[in-house]
Amino acid sequence: MRIALINSREDVAGVNIRHHLEILLAEGGEWPLANRHTLTFCEVGGRLIYQDRIDEEVDADLIIFISRHASAQPMPALTVHVTGNYETADLGGEPETLAPAAPVWMRAVLRNLAARAPEGYRVSYEVTHHGPTALRTPSLFVEIGSTATEWADPAAGRAVAESILSAAPEETINLIGFGGTHYAVRQTEIALSSRGAFGHIVPARQIRAVNPGLILQMQEASSAVAAHIDQKSLATSEVRRIERMLDDAGVLLLTESEILEAAGLAWASYLRVRSLVGEIAPGSRVHIHDLAGGGTPVAVRVSPDLVEETVKIDKVGFLAALDKLPVAHLSKGSTEVVPTFITFEEMSSQLARDITTLCVKLLLICENAVIDGDHLVLRKVRFDPEKARMLGVPKGPLFGMLAGGKAVEIEGRKITPDAVQTTSAKRIHIPGLERYI
Repeated sequence: MRIALINSREDVAGVNIRHHLEILLAEGGEWPLANRHTLTFCEVGGRLIYQDRIDEEVDADLIIFISRHASAQPMPALTVHVTGNYETADLGGEPETLAPAAPVWMRAVLRNLAARAPEGYRVSYEVTHHGPTALRTPSLFVEIGSTATEWADPAAGRAVAESILSAAPEETINLIGFGGTHYAVRQTEIALSSRGAFGHIVPARQIRAVNPGLILQMQEASSAVAAHIDQKSLATSEVRRIERMLDDAGVLLLTESEILEAAGLAWASYLRVRSLVGEIAPGSRVHIHDLAGGGTPVAVRVSPDLVEETVKIDKVGFLAALDKLPVAHLSKGSTEVVPTFITFEEMSSQLARDITTLCVKLLLICENAVIDGDHLVLRKVRFDPEKARMLGVPKGPLFGMLAGGKAVEIEGRKITPDAVQTTSAKRIHIPGLERYI
């Protein structure tokens, strides 16, 4: 891959970064960017934001602009972003035009910056802003901010240089983003903790500029397979409007937890999982546990009564145990665990046994669960208000004491909890139950 590193000779930060890039390359060492790709340096006059069509002058598959960042509220910062204008072109480029993004590379550099930033520097994406926009080659800006002190800081220059040279992109989930501040706090956290890689991001202050055409332009320019909305930063009406447009455009919308959960799955397999969920339980939410890699997803059904009773008695323990299994579980409405699970085809038989075993063991911890042949019998003891009333116990605090297992006294008579209890039994048939004990 041919990569061009472009700076302006008038930009102190860009000169600083380039200086350290050249030092590091002269020193040698294992730098993925240099060892795996062909690098060229290009220095221009004037500001980089006005360098439209510069890709016609450099022979490259990727352009990395190294530059300064300025802010009305200056603070030490290292940032990455792609260029474009959602509305007017106040700082270079063309109005309502987006440059091709390189989300995989932006994420790689961002994560390196987070690991190498000098003390006191904030690391983040910036939302899409300023020019150049007239580019056909994917590009990104890597910047030092936000005052002359930081622009010339050798520690910042070296940190950025190392972060660029260490960039080794991994498989990502390319996303477009909506909402948040200029420094894209939520999107940055997602990229640092998952495979999520953002291209174009629209900040909350420009959310009204979003229309169906812009969404398609964002998706194409970002090579995005999905979108994320920072819902807390937007009015509910705006969230719903964006959701409708994404749905009409056929763009998959992912929550932060879904992006995190999808981290271990090949993207094609993740899409097949979601498709299967739509077939077997429309409207359900999928929760991925330790299901990773690729494969053909299939549904695994477990006794509904067994799952329901297990979730009632120990939901936390059950879900924690699922985290160690190659499985995805479903939830729908008030049903926190649908008794149909998803795994890959070759794992389905073993998973059915593992989940059944898990349920049986958790239920046997309950002292009122016993085994009767191929049946797990659950005996449940409950406080019976009608029995309490028949024994003269008035409704109120005394009911609570009896329900809590404490005896009460009424007109000199002692009434014990077992006198106002009702016992019921639920039998769950599990063929070959002894195999799961």
